[in-house]
Amino acid sequence: MGSIHEIHPLEIKDERPIGIRLIENSKKRSLSYPTYQAIALVVTFLSYTSYHITRKTTSIVKSALDPQSPSSSSVDLRSYPWQNNYLNSMSSHGNNTLLGATNGGWAPFNGSNGKELLGYLDVSFLAVYAAGMFFSGHIGDRMNLRVFLTIGMMGTGVFTALFGFGYWFNIHNFYYYLVVQMFAGVVQSSGWPSVVAIVGNWFGKGGRGLIMGIWNAHTSVGNIVGSLMASSLLKYGWGWSMFVPGIVVGLAGLVVFFFLPVSPLSCGMHMGDDEDSPKKEGVSEPFVPYTGSVDETEEENQGAVGFIQAWKIPGVANYALCLFFAKLVAYTFLYWLPFYISYTEIGGEYLSSETAGNLSTFFDIGGVVGGILAGYFSDKLNARAITAASFTYFTIPALYLYRNYGFINLYINIVLMFIAGMFVNGPYALITTAVSADLGTHESLKGNSRALATVTAIIDGTGSIGAAVGPLLTGYISGISWDAVFTMLMTAALIAGLLLTKLVVDEIRTKIDKTRIPNVTRDYLV
Repeated sequence: MGSIHEIHPLEIKDERPIGIRLIENSKKRSLSYPTYQAIALVVTFLSYTSYHITRKTTSIVKSALDPQSPSSSSVDLRSYPWQNNYLNSMSSHGNNTLLGATNGGWAPFNGSNGKELLGYLDVSFLAVYAAGMFFSGHIGDRMNLRVFLTIGMMGTGVFTALFGFGYWFNIHNFYYYLVVQMFAGVVQSSGWPSVVAIVGNWFGKGGRGLIMGIWNAHTSVGNIVGSLMASSLLKYGWGWSMFVPGIVVGLAGLVVFFFLPVSPLSCGMHMGDDEDSPKKEGVSEPFVPYTGSVDETEEENQGAVGFIQAWKIPGVANYALCLFFAKLVAYTFLYWLPFYISYTEIGGEYLSSETAGNLSTFFDIGGVVGGILAGYFSDKLNARAITAASFTYFTIPALYLYRNYGFINLYINIVLMFIAGMFVNGPYALITTAVSADLGTHESLKGNSRALATVTAIIDGTGSIGAAVGPLLTGYISGISWDAVFTMLMTAALIAGLLLTKLVVDEIRTKIDKTRIPNVTRDYLV
C-alpha cells in the first residue's frame, strides 16, 4: 500500500503514536493498512489480557488472606458467595497453611467473618466497575482513546500494587483494602469501552464478528496467566502476587501509549479495503471517535453522542438487558465453578481443590470456542440477534445436562463443561464485541462516529450489574440446593433469549424481504 498521504490527501491531524512514527521514519515509508490493523489487534489484546491478569490475581490472593480449608461442616455457602478459587491443596510441609499465608492468614480476613469481608471487596469492585463503565464510555468518546486507555491501565497498575503494599506495610485495616478495590474498579472500567471502540474503528462490519470472536480470547488468556503468575509468587508473600501483576499492566500501558493506533483517520488514511468501507468518495460512515473524513468541522460540531441518545439507538436497550442475564450466568460460573466441582462427587469421588480449579479451565476453553463460533455464524448469516438468541437458548439444555450427568465420570464432566462454556460465553462474547461495535456506528447516528465507546459502556455496564448479582444470588440459593442454582441460571438464559425476540423477528423479516425482491424483479421483467 502506498504512503499515508497518498491514501488520504485531505489534511487531517496526525495523531500517530510515537512508536509507530519512529518505525515509519526508520523504514522511510508508511506502514500498510493491514499492518496497522494487526498492530491495533495485538496491542488491544495485550491491553485487556493485562486487565484480566490483575482481576484473576485478586482471587488467588484471597486464598492466602483467608486460608481456611473448606469442608461441608465448616463452610456456610450463604456467607461467602464468591468462593471462586482455592489453593488449599498447595500445602506447605504437610499442613493446611497456604503458600504466602502467615500464621493462618491475614487479619482482618482470617477471622470468623473473613469470607464476608472478602465478599464485600468483590461486590464493591463489581458495583463500582459497572457504574464507572457508563461514565468511562461517555468520556472515551470525547478524548483520545489511546491516552484514555493508558491512564486507565496505569491507574490499574497503581491500585493493584497498592493492594499488595498492605503486605509490606503490615496494613490490617479492612477499609484500606475496600477503598483500593473501589478505585481499582473505577480505573478498570476504562478498558472495555476503549478497546472495543478501537477495534471497531479498524474493522468494518463485514468480518467483525469472527475477528472479534478470536480477539475476545484475551479474557481467558488473562485469567490463565494471572492464575499461574499469582500462584507462583505466593510462596514469596501474597504482596508479590499483587505487586508484580500491577507492574505488568503498567508496562502494558506504556506499550499502548507508544504503539496503539486509535483509528484510520488518526493515522491519516481511509477505512481500508473493507466491503463497508467507501474508498473513493471519502468515509461516509466514519469510524473515528473525534473527527470526520470529509468535513472535519461539521463532525466536530456534531459532538459526541449523549448518554440518553445512545440508549435510544435501536437495539441498544435489548442487547444491554440481554447481557445483564447472559453475564449473570457467565460470572456465576467464573466465581463458583471451582467450588461447585470440589463439592460434587464425580465418578464416585471428590476432587481436590487444586484439581477442581484446573478442571474448571475447560469451561474457559469452551468459552473461547463459543466466542469464535458465534462471531463466525453471525458474520456468515449476517444475523447478530439470531445467533446470540440461539446460543442463549442452547445454554438451557447444556446447563441441564451438566448438572444432571456431569457427575457420572471425569470425561463426561469435561465434555459437558466444555459445551456449557461454549454456549454460555458465545453470546456474551458476541454482544460485548461485534454487536457493541455495530451499534456504535448505527445508521440512525447519521454519520456521527462518536458513539462507539458510549454504546459499548452502556451494554457492558448493564451486563456488569448482572455479573455482580449472579454470584451474590448463588451464594444464598446454593444454601438451599444446587438444583435451585441451576434452575436460576437456566431461567436467566431463557430471559436473555426472550429479550432479543423483537430483534430476531426483525432480522428474519429482513431476510424474507430480501428473498422476495429478486422474484419481484424477475416477474416485472417477464
